[in-house]
Parts: sequence; structure tokens; C-alpha cells
Amino acid sequence: FPLNSAPYNSTIVFLVRKGNPKGIKDWDDLVRNDVKIVTPNPKTSGGARYNHLAAYAYAAAKFDGDEDKIREFLVKLYANAPVLDAGARGSANTFIRRGIGDAMIAWENEAYLSKARLGEDEFEIIYPSLSILAQPPVAVLSKNATVNGNAQLAREYLARLYLPDAQEIIAKNFFRPTDENVAKKYEKIFPRINLISIDSFGGWDAAQKRHFSDGGEFDKIYEIVAKGKK
Repeated sequence: FPLNSAPYNSTIVFLVRKGNPKGIKDWDDLVRNDVKIVTPNPKTSGGARYNHLAAYAYAAAKFDGDEDKIREFLVKLYANAPVLDAGARGSANTFIRRGIGDAMIAWENEAYLSKARLGEDEFEIIYPSLSILAQPPVAVLSKNATVNGNAQLAREYLARLYLPDAQEIIAKNFFRPTDENVAKKYEKIFPRINLISIDSFGGWDAAQKRHFSDGGEFDKIYEIVAKGKK
């Protein structure tokens, strides 16, 4: 399918409480001593891997690729997380229901859904100066679809996601449409921001191996965090 099999996109933002009491504006604010954050564990949450990589990309740009300073930045970030939930739903419960944390690192669509469900005036969405393009891919499970006689139907359904009427539905559910005309219609909801892509990390296979495999960057970072919390 077109566009890396991604008929819609999202990105990583910060959800903060009404009035943004801690004055959070960018990634630098999330490593302050007076700020607590909520984010899922990127080892157990696929979506949270985008959170991690967005933070890494910001630190890499800030410190001109200095790995020691990048790691120090991420150690401070995760040290400010009282708990790493297994997934986005758990993190939303921690931040929204339990009232823990000053900012939640979240997918843009999840941040908008939280506002829609719990009150527009209860939370604010903050766009950092640099984030990442999150592309949820679609695919036909050929074996299952063929066995069930639905291969053609499945392909037609996914192809339709790229059409304007489907793109409207996508936008109304807070994902960024890829159709330019529909995207322009919703540009006030989805502001243009500076985004890097997974290609900056060599693709998902390379990112997974370096950052999220056993003994990878995240494990090294969190080992330091865990020692500091003892």
C-alpha cells in the first residue's frame, strides 16, 4: 500500500494539566527536578518506542550526537517517571485517573481523545520543538484472509482508507490524514511541527536492535535509573 502502508499518521506530544502549572514547553522541561512524567515502558509498549525515539532525537540534536550527553538526558527523563506502565492505557490511567505526574508523553490522537472524553478544559496539549512521525502500518494477513475467502475484501477495505471519505473519518478520530486536501481542512487541529522519521534511526529493525533489544540502549539507561532510585 502507498506511503509505507500508512494511510494516516500521528506524532508524540505532551499532555499537561489545566493551565500547564509547571510551564512545560519542550523536552528540556521534562528533565527538570521539579517535574514528574508519565510514559509507558518501551520494552512492552510498541507505541512508547516512538516516545523514546522522539526524546532521543531531541537530545541527539541538542548535544550534536554526543552519546554520553544523550544518555545522561534520557536517564534524567526516565528518572522523572515514578512508574513505567506496560502500555498507553495504563499510563493514561496513571496520569488521568490517579493524578500522578505533571506531563504524559503520548501519541497525539490519544492526547486528543483524553481531552474529548474527560473535558476540553481539564488538559492541554503541548507540541515539542522536535518530535517523530508515527506511522501505524496496515496490512492484509494473507494466510488468514485467503483461508477465510476474504483476501480481496481485505485489500479493498485497506485501499479505501486512503480515499477522502475515509480520511475524513480518520481526522475526526484525531489521526493525521495523509490526503493533502483533507489535511488542509484540519490543519488547525494538527499543526505543522518539526518531525524526524524512523528512517533517521536506520529503520525499525535497526532501531529495535540498538534501542530495545535485551542489553540495548534503553536497558543501559534504565539500569542507571534503577541504581539511582535505590
